[in-house]
Amino acid sequence: MNRLGTASALLAVCGVVLTGCGAGQISQSAGQEAAINGAAANVGPVELRNVHLQAVQTSDFLQPGDTVPLMFVAVNNSPDVDYQLVGINSEVGTVSLSGDGAIPASEALVVGLADGQPATLPSDKGKPAVAEVTLSKPITNGLTYNFTFDLGKAGTATVAVPISAGSADRQQ
Repeated sequence: MNRLGTASALLAVCGVVLTGCGAGQISQSAGQEAAINGAAANVGPVELRNVHLQAVQTSDFLQPGDTVPLMFVAVNNSPDVDYQLVGINSEVGTVSLSGDGAIPASEALVVGLADGQPATLPSDKGKPAVAEVTLSKPITNGLTYNFTFDLGKAGTATVAVPISAGSADRQQ
């Protein structure tokens, strides 16, 4: 009887230990991400979403001198404070911005037109802003490149930006 009691207690302890191993763990499907090509970052109350370079690559690298569009959406989550996209810098090239970089309170700034995105969002006042990168270094698909976003009083953030070919036809 003593052996049976000891074996039962040992099995009970093993059961508690094994079931406790998963406590506090995050399941693989608990953290969901948007099905987009780009990266994301937060700068204070401003969210940068779907940040990517859009370029169809026809050789091993996009070469210095090539110009590629930088695309993203900046969403201002502040209900009463306006922000401004002051500038974007990168070690792979010079970023030129055109259009208004204002990000009004509770609205979004659309920079570039990604595939499948409507030409304007309900909050857009006109044409979307445009950001183009004139490359100073070769870049290629499969890697990410650092871009630093200066959002004035909201702060700055460095984002690892991928290249997306968009919905271009596959190369054979």
